[in-house]
Amino acid sequence: MLESLDSDIVLQKLRDFGPEAVEEAREFRGELTLYIRRGRLRSSCEFLRDAPGLNFKYLSDVTAVDLYPNEPRFEVVYHLLSLDTFRRLRLKVRLSGDDPRVDSVVPVWPGANAFERETFDLLGIRFEGHPNLSRILLPEDWEGHPLRKDYPTTGYR
Repeated sequence: MLESLDSDIVLQKLRDFGPEAVEEAREFRGELTLYIRRGRLRSSCEFLRDAPGLNFKYLSDVTAVDLYPNEPRFEVVYHLLSLDTFRRLRLKVRLSGDDPRVDSVVPVWPGANAFERETFDLLGIRFEGHPNLSRILLPEDWEGHPLRKDYPTTGYR
């Protein structure tokens, strides 16, 4: 039997664990998005994965959005699923254009490996502690990151 997992419970448990971890919380159409501080991402993910009653053991995606010319420029987006309740949770981390780096979550969810490499390859976001942060889609000698909004449409010459 599935237990319901209310958004308020998820938010409260995470705030109890780390009061400074959550910058903002938004709910839209029954889906909760938590904005996590960059320095608290990995510990928050470990908590969400392991906390009794939460069990967000499945990371289904990691991607990023370029909000150029706004600052913070990037949002790294993590989609989680609780296999106990089938509740979805979205985490976002805001990163400045001058320092687009965040801790890798590969130690938490090994499946993040390829997602983080793709995000690095296409947007240039560095995942600190990643076991092999290298290009995955483009050649090693490719200049720039083509999904950045300031990337020239004709490429670099």
